[in-house]
Amino acid sequence: MIPENTGPAAVIVLAAGAGTRMKSRTPKILHEIGGRSMVGHALLAARSIEPRQLAIVVRHERDLVAGHVAELDPSAAIVDQDEVPGTGRAVEVALQALNAKEELTGTVVVTYGDVPLLTGELLAELVATHEREANAVTVLTAVLDDATGYGRILRGADGTVTGIREHKDSTDAERLIREVNSGIYAFDAAVLREALGKVTTDNAQGEKYLTDVLGLAREAGGRVAAVVTADRWQVEGANDRVQLAALGAELNRRTVEAWMRAGVTVVDPSTTWIDSSVTLDEDVRLLPNTQLHGSTSVARDAVVGPDTTLTDVEVGEGATVVRTHGSGSVIGPRAAVGPFTYLRPGTVLGEKGKIGAFYETKNVTIGRGSKLSHLGYAGDAEIGEDTNIGCGNITANYDGEKKHRTVIGSGVRTGSNTVFVAPVTVGDGAYSGAGAVIRKDVPAGALALSIAAQRNTEGWVPANRPGSRSAELAQAAINNSSSTPASTEEGK
Repeated sequence: MIPENTGPAAVIVLAAGAGTRMKSRTPKILHEIGGRSMVGHALLAARSIEPRQLAIVVRHERDLVAGHVAELDPSAAIVDQDEVPGTGRAVEVALQALNAKEELTGTVVVTYGDVPLLTGELLAELVATHEREANAVTVLTAVLDDATGYGRILRGADGTVTGIREHKDSTDAERLIREVNSGIYAFDAAVLREALGKVTTDNAQGEKYLTDVLGLAREAGGRVAAVVTADRWQVEGANDRVQLAALGAELNRRTVEAWMRAGVTVVDPSTTWIDSSVTLDEDVRLLPNTQLHGSTSVARDAVVGPDTTLTDVEVGEGATVVRTHGSGSVIGPRAAVGPFTYLRPGTVLGEKGKIGAFYETKNVTIGRGSKLSHLGYAGDAEIGEDTNIGCGNITANYDGEKKHRTVIGSGVRTGSNTVFVAPVTVGDGAYSGAGAVIRKDVPAGALALSIAAQRNTEGWVPANRPGSRSAELAQAAINNSSSTPASTEEGK
């Protein structure tokens, strides 16, 4: 018994190609745009139309691709293409694998792992048209200004598709046709299964072509039709890095535009990059040269940028993040970060807190209203509320073998260039003097000082650095001081 489902019987994603033009050790379909692999985009579109089954056909770098797919979509069936080449054979082995689970009836969609801008909406339109018209095959096509290299769509007088002619096999008249084959299809499962059994490798390439199914379907009395998309980007594949960059730029343009229409201010769209997985609230403001990656989220009225890159960072409502590089961190509501700040994973900044200029943080929790204003490092630490960490403070958390924690309470005030040698605890309301080296726990309300008597060795520079500019100026000052008569009452 086939369970009820509003989607097609199956989607088959073809991802077996070597992608040699990418010139990369990384399989072509694992290259990313918009923070997601190309095959990740393809799987997302496929799943959005709710197929009963989903299969992906692999071959080149099989284990890498299969492992990646298993992480993204554990329920997708991984199907290995055998030694017989061609898209027709790839679909055939997928059908065999899927039929082993259930006898497929209804619509089977075939798409590709390297068409990252294809949307679920367009796939849904393809399926709806295919089923409404009771077609044997429905092909997704696009009209291009320059169709060079693409298979041309041949149509009959009634508008149905009579065939697909590859560019190299086309006549001069056929090459004037601008409607091209995307390679994306909706098939009737029974028609597809029967036709693939008749497709041979008797051609110049020795491949089993999926396009041969269209002619066989027509010969059997089936109707072959097309859905034409005006959005050519949705059927564009990436075969090299030039095409990959073009698709990435177009995806980002669409992503940025969608967020602007959703109420986000993007001051300079051309220098703003937003991954597909990022979420933004209304009235967020993004300044030039901002990149938001991964699971980054930005709450209402927050301002990010300029010159900021955030990966997997949560930015709270009304926060400001200026010239900052951050990852795996949380920035609380109305907090301030930057400029020139480095947030490493595990940084949690509380509400109305501050991490200022030239600061690096890692694995640190900073309480509400606390400030780390400038020129310091805080790592493996916990800082309470309303604490002010002075200029040049650092937590010395590593002893050469292990990391240790520093705990600083609430209401603490630390002097410039204080060093906390972990493990150490500073109690609530404590103070430290400038230059203090905190090696022992500081009780609440105590003042911690590291004081050594200052010693001046007079004349050291002229004696030890003769001929230097410093020695020259020092000697002149000494001479001038010795030649100046002491004040007397008579001279006043």
